[in-house]
Amino acid sequence: MKIRRIEKVLLYDESSTEALNITEVARYLREKLNTQVEVRGNPFPAHLEKDPDFAGKLAAIKIQDARSKIAPDQEPLYAETRYEQRKLLGKTSSFGVLYEGFRLHRLFSEPIAEEERFFTFAHILFSNRLFGTWDEGDGRYHIRTSLYGLPSVISTTGLVEAPARPREYYLLKQQYEALGKDPLEVKESFKGRFIDYDDGRLTEVIKGYVMQAVFYCLTGDPFCKDKGCRLYNAHWQEELIFAQLESEYEFCQRHSRILASL
Repeated sequence: MKIRRIEKVLLYDESSTEALNITEVARYLREKLNTQVEVRGNPFPAHLEKDPDFAGKLAAIKIQDARSKIAPDQEPLYAETRYEQRKLLGKTSSFGVLYEGFRLHRLFSEPIAEEERFFTFAHILFSNRLFGTWDEGDGRYHIRTSLYGLPSVISTTGLVEAPARPREYYLLKQQYEALGKDPLEVKESFKGRFIDYDDGRLTEVIKGYVMQAVFYCLTGDPFCKDKGCRLYNAHWQEELIFAQLESEYEFCQRHSRILASL
C-alpha cells in the first residue's frame, strides 16, 4: 500500500456547534501526525463575495422529500436563497435542512485554492448541515455523518442523527407516542447510550472522524473493519461510542503501524 505524505492539515468550521473544541482537535492531530495543522475558521463569507450565486447553489440542492431524488435543475425559492446567505455569513444557527451530499461536497470544494487542491493537504470542514446520499436499494436518501475527499466534510448534526440509536429506544418511543406521553422521557432513560446535541463527549468522538479523513488522504481508504479501531465505520451509536470512547486501543495494529511510519 502506498502511503501519501501530508504536508498540512487545514481545519474549517462552518458554525458547527459550541460543543466542538477545534483547538483540541488541532492539538490531537499535531500529536498524531507530527505535521502542520492550521485552523482557518469559516471559509464561506469570503467565498460568497467572490461568488454571489453560491447561496442559490446551496438552496438548489435541498432535499424536499427523502424518498424522491432531487431534480438536477431544481430552482430554489427566494426565501431559501436568503436563508442560505444568512447561514453562510453566520447570522443564523438554525439547522434541520437536508442537502444532497455529493452535490454539497462539490460546492464545499469551491473555496479551496488551486495550489492546495492536492491530497498532500488534508482539508477538513466541520458543519452542522445535514446531508444525505441516495440508496438505490430502498429508494431513499440516508443521512450521513461524513463524506471524505477534498475537502472531507464532517457533520456534527449527522453524527447525532445518522448512526442509529439502540433498537429498544425506538420501540419505547413508539409506545410513548401511542400513549400520548412525552418522548423526551425516553431520551432521558437512554442517556449516555448515544451522542446527543451539545454532548460533552463530542470533541473526543470527532477526533476519530478526523482521523478517518486523514487516512483517506494517506491511503485512499478512511475505514477499518476492526470494531475497536477509531476508523471503524459505525452504523449504530453504540458501535460509535465503543470505537471512539470505550475501546482499549485507539487504532488497530495495521493503522498504528502506518501512523508510526509517518
